[in-house]
Amino acid sequence: MKKILLCCNAGMSTSLLVQKMQKDAAARGLEVTIEARPLNEAMDHLDDASIVLLGPQIGYAKGDFEKACAGKNIPVDVIPMADYGRMNAAKIIDGALAKIG
Repeated sequence: MKKILLCCNAGMSTSLLVQKMQKDAAARGLEVTIEARPLNEAMDHLDDASIVLLGPQIGYAKGDFEKACAGKNIPVDVIPMADYGRMNAAKIIDGALAKIG
């Protein structure tokens, strides 16, 4: 089972996105778990993640996450602002799964 870890500032808007992504994944029968963590907790939850997606508002932290994930073969990406703003769950999931391989 693949796990998508979303990371944001405080978790409010991202929790709505996670709910939408979970519904979309379930409707498509995808074997994926999706979870959101605030920035100050996310580093403690990298070990079981298949990919880390950062909210656009914390894109500045991408380098830190890439360093933390370097030896773990976990890709890190920033969710595009347009997809985040529109809560385009399907596109975000598809992009994440494409990077996981």
